[in-house]
Amino acid sequence: MRKTATTRSGGTIPAQPGPRDATEPTRRGPEGGESGPQSGIVSAEDGMSGVSVPAAADADAVILGAGPSFRPGERATVRLRDAGPDDPPRYAPEWLELRESADASARAHDLLDPLRIRLANLPGRTGLVIHDVGCGTGSMGRWLAPHLDGPQHWVLHDRDPYLLHFPAVASPRSSADGSRVTVETRRGDIGRLTPDALAGASLVTASALLDVLTREEVATLAAACAGAGCPALLTLSVAGRVELTPSDPLDTEIAEAFNTHQRRSGMLGPDAITAAAEAFAEHGATVQVHPSPWRLGPAESALTAQWLRGWVGAAVEQRPELRERADRYLRDRLAACEAGELHVVVHHSDLLALCRPTGGAS
Repeated sequence: MRKTATTRSGGTIPAQPGPRDATEPTRRGPEGGESGPQSGIVSAEDGMSGVSVPAAADADAVILGAGPSFRPGERATVRLRDAGPDDPPRYAPEWLELRESADASARAHDLLDPLRIRLANLPGRTGLVIHDVGCGTGSMGRWLAPHLDGPQHWVLHDRDPYLLHFPAVASPRSSADGSRVTVETRRGDIGRLTPDALAGASLVTASALLDVLTREEVATLAAACAGAGCPALLTLSVAGRVELTPSDPLDTEIAEAFNTHQRRSGMLGPDAITAAAEAFAEHGATVQVHPSPWRLGPAESALTAQWLRGWVGAAVEQRPELRERADRYLRDRLAACEAGELHVVVHHSDLLALCRPTGGAS
């Protein structure tokens, strides 16, 4: 039996879609568009292969995406770039599934009202077209679509065709007022994102993406949104601060090494929100930033354990001389986590950029 996870919208995310799932032929939808299983979904990929991503083999394994890269120099991100046939997904769906509930709880609800006001005032609005950049398994849509009124068409962008399968079986069916929600998937390159690519867009969203981009890529994203005249809601960027209770003398050293690791190869890491706010402001956008921390306690122990392994692993990858002390630290932290005695706050930030409307907005 295939392992599944129930989503808040009532769908399920199969953890390991096989070749039949990933290559299932599309069918003609009621409005003439092509739709995949269970909802109005169009795939820009021709014949997605059923790539198998193994789950963690044991309790000590780090799920891909939860920790440092597997190969020297590899950037462990869901980046919108063409990949070779042997290039593995940067995030495993198991990690995205594990963090989805914490992400949903953390996102800044205070940004929804100004976003709704902007969307309600779009000229000639008949529905929303929302581009989700670096969408992963589509968790942003499952969270946001039920918070917005009116018909919605989500365009989900990711570099990994395997991950793009998941929104087909677990996308939201309806918006806040019961209007229809449809989904389309595309592969793309954020380095080539242009205003033309966003023509007709009502909103651009991204989740846990900004911190794995370079300054140039953030500038490209801001310019594309500004050129299209559409707002951007960019959530869950790492802020570079972690609080563990009870504390340990090694907390600060691990955190500093991790933050340095996040900035490798030109990535912004914890500087991303500041860079993005500046980039959007340069285009005349009104920018709001709100905190969106993960608050992890005993009920989130599985996520906390995977996050700990990845957090410490990245720190050691950055500073190998930490290994002996970090190994002891990780054993103690995992034991406290298993005993329900560890509480962690992982700070993130959400950003809403209200770009000036143009004739390209719809």
